[in-house]
Amino acid sequence: MFYFSTISISFEKKPNCNMKSIILFLSIFFLFFTAKAQNALTWHTDLNKAIELSRSGKKPVFAFFTGSDWCGWCHKLQRDVFAKPAFIEWAKKNVILLELDFPRGKQLPAELSTQNNKLASQFKVSGFPTIWYFNGEKDKSGNVNLTPLGSHGYPSGAEKGKEEVRFLADAAAILERNKK
Repeated sequence: MFYFSTISISFEKKPNCNMKSIILFLSIFFLFFTAKAQNALTWHTDLNKAIELSRSGKKPVFAFFTGSDWCGWCHKLQRDVFAKPAFIEWAKKNVILLELDFPRGKQLPAELSTQNNKLASQFKVSGFPTIWYFNGEKDKSGNVNLTPLGSHGYPSGAEKGKEEVRFLADAAAILERNKK
């Protein structure tokens, strides 16, 4: 959420204040926020929607099991990997993002909490962050069938500052192994 306070601008004849510099500043400001918005990733929370997009886009689901309000390693993964341009570009091309949150300080809607707990149980998630790749489809009776492709977590042993390189290599290996 952005808060803007009222700024009073005087257009008196001052040596450093002219209309061109104000327009230039505002243009740069809006270009910066437009560029940031274009780099934003779309994280889904509804399994059914993620599976639908996965099927139509012929991409696997990238399920991020996280504790958004308490898990330090989850925040580190988001900062060191998910926020990097290489990951953003890769994710947009290769996967459908699904965030499965397990917060401690806030309560999720019951349906979402049930969905997340069921998936954590099904994939035997025992720690955070955990990433699972899977394909899914609904059968005729509406049941969701998932085909696990592989999992990993924070890229341990990665060169500091280049964690996304290791993470993406691990992800590519999982996805490549399942193309065969």
